[in-house]
Amino acid sequence: MSVNELVLVQGMSDTKETLAEWNRRPWPVFRTWLFWSVVTAVGLLCAVYVVAKLSRPDPTPLVLPGVNRDPAFGDAQHVFYRNLLVLALHSMACVAGFMAGSTLPQQAAMRNGFSRWIHEKAGRFAIAFVIGATTFSLSTQAYVLGHAASTLSAHLGIGVAKLLLALSIHAVPELTALFLPLAAWVVASRRDDWHKLLAATIVTTAISLPVLMISCLVEVYVTPHVILALAR
Repeated sequence: MSVNELVLVQGMSDTKETLAEWNRRPWPVFRTWLFWSVVTAVGLLCAVYVVAKLSRPDPTPLVLPGVNRDPAFGDAQHVFYRNLLVLALHSMACVAGFMAGSTLPQQAAMRNGFSRWIHEKAGRFAIAFVIGATTFSLSTQAYVLGHAASTLSAHLGIGVAKLLLALSIHAVPELTALFLPLAAWVVASRRDDWHKLLAATIVTTAISLPVLMISCLVEVYVTPHVILALAR
């Protein structure tokens, strides 16, 4: 059996054992992920508030489903598709963490010379990718959402804080679901449980998908009514 096959077998074995362990006691694991995910979501909303307060509103008229035009199911589909891209990025970061912390070190230990050096360095690059992807995701979301909140606040004549309060109805569960894979990455890195990250990717993605489906429907069909009520 080749080195790659041995590592693959070990990785699948670790994943099966981890899933079985979590199935016996799911709440302690999920509780920790949920905590870090909520902390990240709230932190992002605070960053959005700061960006919105510092940004100049765009004078271009906004078209917001449910506010100044009737909502359509296609709007919810668009939101869901956009969130899927973000979730995919975060899930891939989780997989990269598994490769960097578990798979590549195992391969490096079975190799010699230049091949071993490549595999050792590749692990560091994979971890750097995870950190870079996380930083990029948080920064771009804070910037884009902050500018959008500033413009929407000005057009509706509602304070930024009040607007974000209304948006939190769907934003908090939505962001919590999106950051669940990253929360699993944080927990694994703190405990040096890199071999559990592939299982974490599977579980967090499976949990996040239905939450994102519901959140996009709330964003299109419920949140606009709350915004309009607060704007009166």
